[in-house]
Amino acid sequence: MIRTFSALVLCGLLANSVSAQTLVVKAQQIHTVSGKTIANGVVICVDGKIASIGDAASVVIPDGAKIVEAQIVTPGLIDVRSSVGLSGILNVDHDSDHLESSTPLQPELRAMDAYNPREELVEYIRGFGITTVHTGHAPGELISGQTLIAKTRGGTVQDALIMDGKAVCATLAESSQKPGKQSPGTRGKQMAMLRSLLIEALEYRSKTAKVAKDDDKKKDASNKDASHKEETNKEGAEESKVARSLKLEALVDVLDGKKALVITADRAQDIASALRLGEEFGVRIWLDSAAEAYQLLPQIKKAGVPVLLHASMARASGDRENMTFRSAALLRENGIPFAIESGFEAYVPKVRIVLFEAALAAAHGLSKEDALASITLSPAKILGISDRVGSIEVGKDADLALYDGDPLEYTTHCTGVVIDGVVYPGESR
Repeated sequence: MIRTFSALVLCGLLANSVSAQTLVVKAQQIHTVSGKTIANGVVICVDGKIASIGDAASVVIPDGAKIVEAQIVTPGLIDVRSSVGLSGILNVDHDSDHLESSTPLQPELRAMDAYNPREELVEYIRGFGITTVHTGHAPGELISGQTLIAKTRGGTVQDALIMDGKAVCATLAESSQKPGKQSPGTRGKQMAMLRSLLIEALEYRSKTAKVAKDDDKKKDASNKDASHKEETNKEGAEESKVARSLKLEALVDVLDGKKALVITADRAQDIASALRLGEEFGVRIWLDSAAEAYQLLPQIKKAGVPVLLHASMARASGDRENMTFRSAALLRENGIPFAIESGFEAYVPKVRIVLFEAALAAAHGLSKEDALASITLSPAKILGISDRVGSIEVGKDADLALYDGDPLEYTTHCTGVVIDGVVYPGESR
């Protein structure tokens, strides 16, 4: 059954831009993710949006439209946690902006200032069908910086950007502990430092709010009595001065719910600490990696915290030594929101391909439908962008991945990628 805009809107779109801005994608199967799979289907994209979806027999293909064919079509894939664009394909100094190690607490670092949309690694992962990434500073410091959401195209970060400052990234792991007598050297110190900074941010928020309120009162008073304006301004000059702190402003956004606090934690005790921190300060926590999440399933579910699950084939060593291939299936069985990430690796390249990671999860208890959802609609919901991406629906961005077979089979190739209605090459063979 064809799904369309209202007839008037669709006709207007098709009439105004047929040949140059209209793309028709034909496929033996279209996996919409949000609905049923369509056999022998067609997707019509107009001006970078999905205008119509249906079976070939019921869809009228506009004259002059560009036509692309594939065996299987899925929504563009989404990597829910990555460092791509900050970390590059060569692992040399000039393409390694993913981690600043001069100090353990740096929430003021913005991914937007380090993201390179022209990085070869961005193009590489796009070739496998990944059209959207939630990327930013890598784990490794107690607070390493912020993240952004971007499409895997564009000549500048502004061209690629969907949302800047989506989350602040923290790490509760061995990698964020310092050697010798440096701080933080223990788990207790890590938690104490995080609490102290959040308390400082609470006080900063209170001070700035009070100053803003007092300033408003002074303005009202000066408007009522202009003769006292100069005296009032002098009296409040010192009180109105609160030194700006980019570090604390970022954490105020976390406290206000404008940004999530992504906490990388694999050990069960570190996951428990992350959950306590979220409850203590009333902040929105996203668990990142979470190798031992299966040990705390009731607690995670009760907290209502989503899991950005480690790559299925991540190395089972260090904090992840007790990981299991069944984590995704267990999270699904317990009704915990999750998405499979590429994560961050210390070796080259530092980013994995979520398509392969989801496929391995499908081989260990997760259904193929849920595996595909874990790298499309599920991450879109967690990131708050499901109104634009994550499924093939009318009105959403025309982001599609084209394959010559089952995308979760290793022998399948991505034959093309569509982002905002523009066709890009698939993987190199």
